Amino acid sequence: MKPVVGTTPRVVKSEQEWRAQLGPEEYAVLRQAGTEQPFTGEYTDTKTIGVYECRACGAELFRSDTKFESHCGWPSFYDPADSDAVLLREDRTLGMRRIEVLCASCHSHLGHVFEGEGYATPTDQRYCINSISLKLVPEAEG
Repeated sequence: MKPVVGTTPRVVKSEQEWRAQLGPEEYAVLRQAGTEQPFTGEYTDTKTIGVYECRACGAELFRSDTKFESHCGWPSFYDPADSDAVLLREDRTLGMRRIEVLCASCHSHLGHVFEGEGYATPTDQRYCINSISLKLVPEAEG
């Protein structure tokens, strides 16, 4: 995984430590910038109220009140939980220009963000995030 220029992750582990912590599919997405197959992820259609954390380090990334149905095959959010929760960097892989979304805390790959697609959201952004990059912590009942 190439480093994010000018930033140092708060959570730093060796690749061996990441491999020991994460399953093979999690490692492929989070540490090698892979992508899970569309419509297969655990949170694609989830409507549970709660907080979505980074599966690698537990940092809060998104909240369920910003999740929306984009029908793209991956969970979609229109805004991170905090402006410092994610980092964005240019991604020119696959012969196109995209904006990659990374966890600001551990620099794990989460997905990509797209703008100007016409969704009826406050930001006109779609954070297209791999379910396998996330862990949903449901809101406590009561």
